[in-house]
Amino acid sequence: MYKRVLLPLDGSKLAERALPHAIAQAQGFGARLVLLRVAETIPHAPGVSAADLERVKRQIVTWAQEYLERVTEQVQEQGVQVESAIVEGRPNVEITRFAEASSIDLIVLSSRGRSGFSRWLLGSVADRVVRGATVPVLLVRVETLH
Repeated sequence: MYKRVLLPLDGSKLAERALPHAIAQAQGFGARLVLLRVAETIPHAPGVSAADLERVKRQIVTWAQEYLERVTEQVQEQGVQVESAIVEGRPNVEITRFAEASSIDLIVLSSRGRSGFSRWLLGSVADRVVRGATVPVLLVRVETLH
């Protein structure tokens, strides 16, 4: 049923709590797991040169690559085919765009489970992905780590 499972990761332990669920789905369906890191766009700040901004962007991408390499090794140890990608932009927009462009069959991601005012005030990437995705989304509700 699922051939390509997408797991968006932001580098946090909270996001990684969805990893075992994504691995289980990939193993169960013999699917490929695709790890995605969205590097959020950095706005230009007054007093910061274009060259400095570009250096910061390159460093962010380097850190994202190193992070995804570590997670990729963990997934491969479980016998799952895995690939990774880094895109730049707003997380919810890029996750849904990537899923459509990459023939993703299932998106797995964690959610903090906020509700009420805090959800309205802070927004929810998971909520926006659920509303914008054209494929099934498995939300893993996790408690905030202290």
